[in-house]
Amino acid sequence: MRVQGRWTPVCAYSDLLPGRGTAVLVDGRQIALFRNRAGRVYAVGNRDPFSGAQVISRGLLGSRGPVPVVISPMYKQAFDLRTGACLDEESAPLPVWRVRLTAPPAPCAGDVAPPTGNAHRPETARS
Repeated sequence: MRVQGRWTPVCAYSDLLPGRGTAVLVDGRQIALFRNRAGRVYAVGNRDPFSGAQVISRGLLGSRGPVPVVISPMYKQAFDLRTGACLDEESAPLPVWRVRLTAPPAPCAGDVAPPTGNAHRPETARS
Protein backbone atom coordinates (compact mmCIF):
# COMPACT_ATOMS: atom_id res chain seq x y z
CA MET A 1 0.00 0.00 0.00
CA ARG A 2 1.34 3.44 -0.87
CA VAL A 3 1.31 5.73 2.17
CA GLN A 4 3.00 9.13 2.29
CA GLY A 5 4.96 8.53 -0.92
CA ARG A 6 6.34 5.11 0.01
CA TRP A 7 5.13 1.54 -0.32
CA THR A 8 4.31 -0.11 3.01
CA PRO A 9 3.65 -3.86 3.32
CA VAL A 10 0.56 -4.43 5.47
CA CYS A 11 -0.53 -8.06 5.16
CA ALA A 12 -0.46 -11.18 3.02
CA TYR A 13 -3.04 -11.44 0.23
CA SER A 14 -4.20 -14.74 1.76
CA ASP A 15 -5.03 -12.87 5.00
CA LEU A 16 -7.79 -11.00 3.14
CA LEU A 17 -10.98 -13.02 2.93
CA PRO A 18 -13.01 -12.50 -0.26
CA GLY A 19 -16.06 -10.37 0.47
CA ARG A 20 -14.81 -9.20 3.86
CA GLY A 21 -12.92 -6.21 5.19
CA THR A 22 -9.86 -6.02 7.42
CA ALA A 23 -8.62 -3.02 9.37
CA VAL A 24 -4.88 -2.29 9.43
CA LEU A 25 -2.93 0.40 11.24
CA VAL A 26 -0.37 2.26 9.11
CA ASP A 27 1.53 5.25 10.50
CA GLY A 28 -1.11 5.65 13.21
CA ARG A 29 -3.99 5.69 10.74
CA GLN A 30 -6.71 3.02 10.44
CA ILE A 31 -7.19 1.77 6.89
CA ALA A 32 -9.86 -0.67 5.71
CA LEU A 33 -8.66 -3.29 3.21
CA PHE A 34 -11.11 -5.22 1.07
CA ARG A 35 -10.67 -8.14 -1.30
CA ASN A 36 -13.70 -8.61 -3.50
CA ARG A 37 -14.79 -11.98 -4.84
CA ALA A 38 -13.03 -11.25 -8.15
CA GLY A 39 -9.74 -10.93 -6.23
CA ARG A 40 -9.30 -7.14 -6.51
CA VAL A 41 -7.95 -5.38 -3.39
CA TYR A 42 -9.01 -1.88 -2.29
CA ALA A 43 -7.83 0.38 0.55
CA VAL A 44 -9.97 3.18 2.01
CA GLY A 45 -10.15 5.04 5.29
CA ASN A 46 -11.72 3.05 8.10
CA ARG A 47 -13.39 6.08 9.71
CA ASP A 48 -17.05 6.55 8.81
CA PRO A 49 -17.32 10.29 8.01
CA PHE A 50 -20.93 10.47 9.23
CA SER A 51 -20.59 8.79 12.64
CA GLY A 52 -16.85 9.19 13.28
CA ALA A 53 -16.61 5.49 14.20
CA GLN A 54 -13.79 3.32 12.84
CA VAL A 55 -16.13 0.76 11.24
CA ILE A 56 -15.83 0.85 7.43
CA SER A 57 -13.86 -2.44 7.46
CA ARG A 58 -17.02 -4.09 8.84
CA GLY A 59 -19.16 -2.81 5.97
CA LEU A 60 -20.83 -4.89 3.29
CA LEU A 61 -19.23 -5.22 -0.14
CA GLY A 62 -21.37 -4.92 -3.19
CA SER A 63 -21.84 -2.87 -6.32
CA ARG A 64 -24.03 -0.18 -7.77
CA GLY A 65 -24.01 -1.03 -11.44
CA PRO A 66 -20.35 -1.29 -12.42
CA VAL A 67 -19.14 0.58 -9.29
CA PRO A 68 -17.66 -1.57 -6.49
CA VAL A 69 -18.90 -0.23 -3.16
CA VAL A 70 -18.69 -0.73 0.57
CA ILE A 71 -21.85 0.01 2.57
CA SER A 72 -21.16 1.60 5.93
CA PRO A 73 -22.52 -0.46 8.83
CA MET A 74 -23.56 2.72 10.68
CA TYR A 75 -25.96 4.72 8.48
CA LYS A 76 -25.75 2.61 5.31
CA GLN A 77 -24.10 5.10 2.94
CA ALA A 78 -22.40 3.54 -0.09
CA PHE A 79 -18.78 4.47 -0.86
CA ASP A 80 -17.02 3.84 -4.18
CA LEU A 81 -14.03 1.62 -3.35
CA ARG A 82 -12.04 3.04 -6.28
CA THR A 83 -12.40 6.74 -5.49
CA GLY A 84 -13.77 6.91 -1.92
CA ALA A 85 -16.71 9.03 -3.11
CA CYS A 86 -19.92 8.71 -1.14
CA LEU A 87 -22.63 7.80 -3.63
CA ASP A 88 -25.41 8.99 -1.32
CA GLU A 89 -24.03 12.34 -0.12
CA GLU A 90 -21.36 14.23 -2.06
CA SER A 91 -19.76 15.99 0.89
CA ALA A 92 -18.18 13.02 2.67
CA PRO A 93 -15.62 10.97 0.72
CA LEU A 94 -13.29 8.37 2.22
CA PRO A 95 -9.55 8.69 1.70
CA VAL A 96 -8.19 6.10 -0.75
CA TRP A 97 -4.76 4.44 -1.01
CA ARG A 98 -3.13 2.69 -3.94
CA VAL A 99 -2.59 -1.03 -3.46
CA ARG A 100 0.22 -3.08 -4.98
CA LEU A 101 0.31 -6.86 -4.75
CA THR A 102 3.75 -8.42 -4.54
CA ALA A 103 5.07 -11.95 -4.48
CA PRO A 104 5.50 -13.36 -0.98
CA PRO A 105 9.05 -13.27 0.34
CA ALA A 106 11.09 -16.47 0.22
CA PRO A 107 11.37 -18.30 3.54
CA CYS A 108 14.48 -17.36 5.45
CA ALA A 109 16.67 -19.31 7.85
CA GLY A 110 14.76 -17.92 10.83
CA ASP A 111 11.43 -19.40 9.72
CA VAL A 112 10.31 -22.42 11.70
CA ALA A 113 8.63 -25.40 10.03
CA PRO A 114 8.41 -29.05 10.94
CA PRO A 115 10.90 -31.28 9.10
CA THR A 116 8.08 -33.12 7.30
CA GLY A 117 6.72 -29.93 5.77
CA ASN A 118 3.29 -30.70 7.25
CA ALA A 119 1.40 -28.27 9.44
CA HIS A 120 2.14 -28.26 13.15
CA ARG A 121 -0.30 -30.19 15.28
CA PRO A 122 -1.94 -28.12 18.00
CA GLU A 123 -0.64 -29.01 21.45
CA THR A 124 -4.18 -29.81 22.58
CA ALA A 125 -4.81 -32.27 19.73
CA ARG A 126 -5.95 -35.74 20.73
CA SER A 127 -3.89 -38.68 19.50
